[in-house]
Amino acid sequence: MIDVKNLTIEKAGEMLKKGELTSVELVSACLENIKEKNQDLNIFLEVFDTSTPLSASALDQAKIADERIKNGQGTKLTGIPIAIKDNILMTGKKTSSGSKMLENYVATYDAFVIQKLKKAGAVIIGRVNMDEFAMGSSTENSAYGPVKNPLDPSRVPGGSSGGSAASVVAGMALGALGSDTGGSIRQPASFCGLVGMKPTYDTVSRSGLTAMSSSLDQIGPFAKTSEDAKIIFDCIAGLDEMDSTSLDLAKLKIKPNKKVIGVPRDFLQGVDAEILQNFENTLEKLKKAGYAIKDVSMPHLKYSLPVYYIIMPAEVSTNLSRLDGVRYGLRKDGESVFDVLKKSRSAGFGPETRRRIILGTYVLSHGYFDAYYNKAWKVRRAIMQEHEDIFKEVDYILTPTTPTTAFKFGEKKDPVQMYLSDIFTVSANLAGLPAISIPSGTSSLGLPIGMQFTGPLFSDESLFAIEKKLKGE
Repeated sequence: MIDVKNLTIEKAGEMLKKGELTSVELVSACLENIKEKNQDLNIFLEVFDTSTPLSASALDQAKIADERIKNGQGTKLTGIPIAIKDNILMTGKKTSSGSKMLENYVATYDAFVIQKLKKAGAVIIGRVNMDEFAMGSSTENSAYGPVKNPLDPSRVPGGSSGGSAASVVAGMALGALGSDTGGSIRQPASFCGLVGMKPTYDTVSRSGLTAMSSSLDQIGPFAKTSEDAKIIFDCIAGLDEMDSTSLDLAKLKIKPNKKVIGVPRDFLQGVDAEILQNFENTLEKLKKAGYAIKDVSMPHLKYSLPVYYIIMPAEVSTNLSRLDGVRYGLRKDGESVFDVLKKSRSAGFGPETRRRIILGTYVLSHGYFDAYYNKAWKVRRAIMQEHEDIFKEVDYILTPTTPTTAFKFGEKKDPVQMYLSDIFTVSANLAGLPAISIPSGTSSLGLPIGMQFTGPLFSDESLFAIEKKLKGE
């Protein structure tokens, strides 16, 4: 039996190329793990185990990949099983975004990132569970039940891309795609002991991603190592004519060369003692790897979370307004148009989604637009400028990825306490910067701890090299 849980994309690719392993064998092992564990962990919403006129099954994809490798036409991702978050469109497949509102929606086209994966010969094994419309920090908000952390099923895997992270940890896929609006790739990566990367805004096309907050959303990879994450990123990045804001990283990428890590110590408040100790240990490793450590002052960082929770709900309110039971989404009959809207949206949206729609509608309403939304954008621009100024002095900014390790189900019933899980991650989305969470040891309970490196615009490629330097490779 193939040990998928410890097999990397890089190693599997080498084995496939040498003929020591076939994609059919690899995918079969993943399917067996799904069959054995998914009922308990609730990771996959749909496994692509049968072919349809519009899409091939995972095993049929694997057979095609094996032929491609045999003919010398393989790429680094050919034959590699990849799990896809349930808000990324795939032709002929349901894309519910973890919501009853889109429970029966079937995509009519492939997202740009899916086109790229298919072209590379990756095996798309299925769609995985998520917080409804990507709203959450724990994957407890899915309409289809919570995802459990494979490392400790009594704890959350993080959110909103918890299903993506859990699929890799559980050996159900070798890599996965998630979306990150305020930390929804990096936080689950930290909770599950993976590498999770949020690219520079729009270096990966958002075409075919169900919109939550359009100025913040970004698709990115999950993997066991930075090298694996880079393989996925290199595949899905690129200019897309269907996304008017899409950028070509190949023409823009930069490589920081100061070898200085910035530490905003004033911002490291409310962090668990073990994570702080791990953070200090990481700084010592960086020093040994040749980096200089510099304390930096970033007074606007403390406003990141409140700014995020004004701008993001406002965009949520706008993007989800189309899901009304008339134009799109679940429909409940009523005595009037207003009654249809009320019943459809009440039945289709879960509590957290409704909460954010209401908050977003409020901050956009007459009398509050200037007081909240406009002011939040002014502070957002100040946060962007602050990062730009800091990166004139340092290569990267280092913080813990999260203030705690993975928490237990139901532990954070207060929404504000849940929102605080994102305190270190939201600033990268507000500023459009690339950021990566790298595994950095474990707590006394054996729970993973992640460290987050944020780089300047278009420094995406350089972030993947940090893990090797920390390991002295």
